[in-house]
Amino acid sequence: RAAVQGATAYVKISDGCRRPCAFCTIPQIKGTHTSRPPRAIVEEARALRDAGIQELIIIAQDTTDYGHDLGLKNGLATLLDQIATAVPDLPWIRLMYAYPGYVTDELIDVMARHPQILPYLDIPLQHGHRETLKRMRRPANIEWVYRTLEKLRAAMPDIAIRTTFIVGYPGETDEEFAGLRQFVQELRFDRVGVFTYSYEATTPSATVSWQVPDEVKEARREELMLLQQSISLQKNQTFVGHTLPVLIDGHGDGVSVGRSYRDAPEVDGLIFVPGELPPGEIIPIRIDGAMAHDLTGYPENMESFRSDSLLLPLTQVAP
Repeated sequence: RAAVQGATAYVKISDGCRRPCAFCTIPQIKGTHTSRPPRAIVEEARALRDAGIQELIIIAQDTTDYGHDLGLKNGLATLLDQIATAVPDLPWIRLMYAYPGYVTDELIDVMARHPQILPYLDIPLQHGHRETLKRMRRPANIEWVYRTLEKLRAAMPDIAIRTTFIVGYPGETDEEFAGLRQFVQELRFDRVGVFTYSYEATTPSATVSWQVPDEVKEARREELMLLQQSISLQKNQTFVGHTLPVLIDGHGDGVSVGRSYRDAPEVDGLIFVPGELPPGEIIPIRIDGAMAHDLTGYPENMESFRSDSLLLPLTQVAP
């Protein structure tokens, strides 16, 4: 069953994973990739919308592998098309956990064609240096990443692209980390999560003799996050003066908190709005302030709600 949080529901389209990542225990715990039948997923989406859900988040250990075990070609693209067609009144469909190398032209086309499918994509890349990726047993075709992001941004100019990285992976040299830093600087992701490598005894990565010291891991994480904060602030500032549809998640102490299409729950930014707006509603918000992670604004059709106390100063982040 879907996990529901307010007006948002997470729908798992498959379970398990067949990827060989050297640091991950998921295949050991959950087994190989197993897709749910498309019809069951579409019916669940319809039922969730009938129950009042505003945002449907498509998840799996690897969403782009959907349908492979069912003999489907372009299974994820087809499934998204079916959901958007069968549930035309569902406002937001958000896609998470796409595997590098499997974001197809067909998937990009479906995302661009259906307004309900948010221009947002989470692609956990894990690193940006070829040699590190090889040791991780991850796709190491860096050129693919550049080409795919170019295609995504051409098809959906406003797309928000999220990714995650692991720093301090066994054997990660100063040169490899510098390559990751350059990768982030050049591709300018909208959202980035950075994690330090965590030892897992039953994984191949645990057998590598060159383990990176904890203090080096943490220093690299902080350096990469500082770089990304600068990029995120610059991107957030471009929305000041513009209006974004915002899904209100809740309110308290006279302030409402919501998210735009650029923000998945719990992992991305928030938008703070004065007044107690109705949770679960999607409301046009005029953006009037930007920080490295979050935005502030006020209801476009409710100027009286504007509060100077919420016009937070722009966060100054070193490049």
